[in-house]
Amino acid sequence: MKVSFQLNGKDIEVEAPGNRALLDLLRDDLGVKSVKKGCENGECGACTVLLDGAPVTSCLVLAPQVEGRAVTTIDGLVDDPFMVKLRQAFLEDGAIQCGFCTPGVLISSYALLKGNPKPTADEVKKAIEGNLCRCTGYVAIIKAILHASERI
Repeated sequence: MKVSFQLNGKDIEVEAPGNRALLDLLRDDLGVKSVKKGCENGECGACTVLLDGAPVTSCLVLAPQVEGRAVTTIDGLVDDPFMVKLRQAFLEDGAIQCGFCTPGVLISSYALLKGNPKPTADEVKKAIEGNLCRCTGYVAIIKAILHASERI
């Protein structure tokens, strides 16, 4: 079936089976490797993207579900001022270790700050609870998100 949607602001039309996960469509069919394949069960958050501005785990979204909608990956936010501040805070606060979880965590953090530019630590924890990180213990990640919120 044909699926038409916006990917990072560009119109896309692609053939995809009805049972194709958005994650696989993005990575395998469209070459978007910044969306990471982790658990494939919606548990780790490595594949988090924005769907119409809201964070979703793309392994749990079927390709036909994005018909007529907007999908944004970390690649589509490279020059966004909120994302620039987030990335800078992550670098300064040591919130990146191996980097595997980072795109998903940044997407979830971005969505939080777009809706709530001055979150509390508890609100940050809630926003990233679906993103697993095995390296940092979350302390540096939470600090970085709060640090970025001070710059917005």
